[in-house]
Amino acid sequence: MSKIFIDTNVLIYTLDKKDEEKRAIARKIVKKVVQSHQPVISTQVIKEFYVVASNKLKADPIIVKNIIHNFHHMEIVNNDLELIEQAIDISILSRLSFWDSLIIAAAEKANCEYVLSEDLNAGQTCRGVKISNPFVNDD
Repeated sequence: MSKIFIDTNVLIYTLDKKDEEKRAIARKIVKKVVQSHQPVISTQVIKEFYVVASNKLKADPIIVKNIIHNFHHMEIVNNDLELIEQAIDISILSRLSFWDSLIIAAAEKANCEYVLSEDLNAGQTCRGVKISNPFVNDD
């Protein structure tokens, strides 16, 4: 079973009522990853998800907390000092933002095959992890 890292933006779109198309795609993707693969997120993703969902999307914080509770079905990578140091190296060597590098470092630590993200460069491979944008048709 392959491991797939889900970035915050994919999870946020599952709640976003302003973009029905992306919401439908995000929900389909998350469901497929949960059913067919080993989903992975990090503590960074959980924190970002809570802040964006409750502040930007104005979702009820109790509902957001309940959604986060269901993340216990996913593998969660802790952003410890070692991971932060790896992210700094990735940021310097790959010229990525620190936050994007932290996502790559977490995916690498969990031995993920893919990162699903709208924010990273689709098609790029970094540290052996392939980046895929689920909102872009690669046909």
